[in-house]
Amino acid sequence: MIRFVALAALIAANVPHALAQTRDPNLGRNLAANCANCHGTEGHAVGGMPILAGRARGELVHMLKDFRNGKRSSTVMQQLARGYSDEQLEAVSDFLSRQAPGAAR
Repeated sequence: MIRFVALAALIAANVPHALAQTRDPNLGRNLAANCANCHGTEGHAVGGMPILAGRARGELVHMLKDFRNGKRSSTVMQQLARGYSDEQLEAVSDFLSRQAPGAAR
């Protein structure tokens, strides 16, 4: 009985920690929805905006971090990128890189 209680206490103590480290599988998609206003749904832009869908993940991460850090200038992107953590920028980049390249569908 004591072993069972000790095991239950150990599991209960570690459950919140384990849950906190579980990554939302939809994080990239949800955050990328903010990009749709200018870059189109799932990165399929129309008009003069750059198409983000299907671009290399590393390229997207690099560009977003450069906007956030002020190394790349823009009228809007510098302000928007400042609101995201590295993990969030990587999640958005991962999502957009997995989308079929090309113009709006």
